[in-house]
Amino acid sequence: MHRRAAMIAAIAVAAAAPALALAPAASADTGHHSRTTLSQQSAVKSLASWTDTYLTPRTSFTMQPDGSSGNTVGGAGIPNIAVVKSTIRTYYNADAHGIANKKSSPYISQMDSILAAQTARLKSLYKQSAAHGKKPAIVFDADDTTLWTYDMEDGAMHFNFDPALQDTWVQDEKFPATPGMVKFEKAAKAAGFTIFGITGRNDDQKAATLGNLKKVGYTGFTAKHFFTKWTGVGSSQQPSYITCATAKCTTVEFKAGTRKHIESMGYDVALNLGDQFSDLQGGSADHTVKLPNPTYYLPSPDLPGMSQPRLSPRTHFIMKADGSSGKTQGGEGIPNIDSVKATIRTYYGAGANGIANKTSSPYITEMTRLTRRVTPLLSFACTVGKLLGAKPAIVLDADDTTLWTYDMEDGAMHFNFDPALQDTWVQDEKFPANPGMVAMVNAANRAGCTLIGLTGRHDDQKTATMGNLAKDGYQGFTAANYYTKWTGVGSSQQPPYITCAAAKCTTIEFKSQTRAHVESPSGGGYTILANFGDQFSDLIGGHALVPVKLPNPTYYLP
Repeated sequence: MHRRAAMIAAIAVAAAAPALALAPAASADTGHHSRTTLSQQSAVKSLASWTDTYLTPRTSFTMQPDGSSGNTVGGAGIPNIAVVKSTIRTYYNADAHGIANKKSSPYISQMDSILAAQTARLKSLYKQSAAHGKKPAIVFDADDTTLWTYDMEDGAMHFNFDPALQDTWVQDEKFPATPGMVKFEKAAKAAGFTIFGITGRNDDQKAATLGNLKKVGYTGFTAKHFFTKWTGVGSSQQPSYITCATAKCTTVEFKAGTRKHIESMGYDVALNLGDQFSDLQGGSADHTVKLPNPTYYLPSPDLPGMSQPRLSPRTHFIMKADGSSGKTQGGEGIPNIDSVKATIRTYYGAGANGIANKTSSPYITEMTRLTRRVTPLLSFACTVGKLLGAKPAIVLDADDTTLWTYDMEDGAMHFNFDPALQDTWVQDEKFPANPGMVAMVNAANRAGCTLIGLTGRHDDQKTATMGNLAKDGYQGFTAANYYTKWTGVGSSQQPPYITCAAAKCTTIEFKSQTRAHVESPSGGGYTILANFGDQFSDLIGGHALVPVKLPNPTYYLP
């Protein structure tokens, strides 16, 4: 029996793990020792411990701001959007409601440091500017430069911009001052600088914006020196000093053209402050200061012939899965959430409506390549396992392993999980199959592997989930071997084979202990050759010879 189980383990590990590049191969000595001198139980336990060390999310990422990296880096190379949100909230010390801490946070500390350095150079900037024979001036953007929009962006909009809601916040003058900026603006005014504002807010929002600035303590902004964008309605028309390459002006054309106009009025823009690179590009300022803001990204091409490589977003990031990098990386070191969305949509071939391309995309290519390589290896392992009487099985998660949830996550939920909406999609059996998985799973079943379903969906969703799987063409799933989570209501209670360290079981406890049950005589006595899941928590905890991680940057379940 030991040699038989070891043979199956050798087939599964030697075939599947290298094919999936799950982890570096074990040394020859270690593999030989496991196959010849350890018991079946200790061999599997040793293998589980070894593989668990590699079942951790990536922490280093390369991401272009325009989303194009979705074509090249693969699913694991895209910053997971749920982790990005967690990291942003750590940076702003925001609570569960998306409200930033107004007293202490890494963001506040970074802003204090930036503005202290700029305050210290005000006198020298004034002298440099006055030497030009013009009146020294400083230009400020509005949103997240002078007025802090975090609570609206996260708490109210959940990182999905809503222009109507933004206008309500503007007209109600609801924004606090950006940390440290009132003090800096007053110091600049006291040093003799004329204060200018240039914002992408429109003319209909100008009075409310000036009112908000005054309400939170700014003293240097005046209607004459505060420039908002025209609406094209009535008297709110494009000014004569703004020229654009196309019918619709870009942000840089508007802002750089306005700074040039300020210079034509006899001023020298000594310093230009903004939270977006498009606030700063285009010249007509002696110095620029980029303020941190990972909560949205407003790109705009630089002016023709202008090259300002320093005014471009970072492309390399370090981000831990628990969100803790928000304490250490600074605002520019956090993947900007709008760029992350663009990258994810490129990867799935999704349009502006959040609907994935079902024919061709980098995601489909990656999944197809993976399943085509694994299918013959897995089928062979299933065949050998059945011939040897080892009751071979494979374990499969549901969401984004067998059933593809992208259109719900992006198109319907806009990357903000809604359990009621999720239940509607589940009960309506709306999910297509994950690319390549139907053929792979059915082939494994035909080759002799029992299919074990193991999902965090709950018992009230079991029937609909199995119906969805059958509708998509999966064959071999049975109610007896399909495990959903208990609700705690009526007969849906925690099974005796699940024990938890706390009152509420973790995903890893539920899934790993269910796999242990499947391996036990009471659960069928199966040998789990492979465990497929899109979350690391689907795979950690052993009780499967080979864990197979599928790509998914759209949510993270630790």
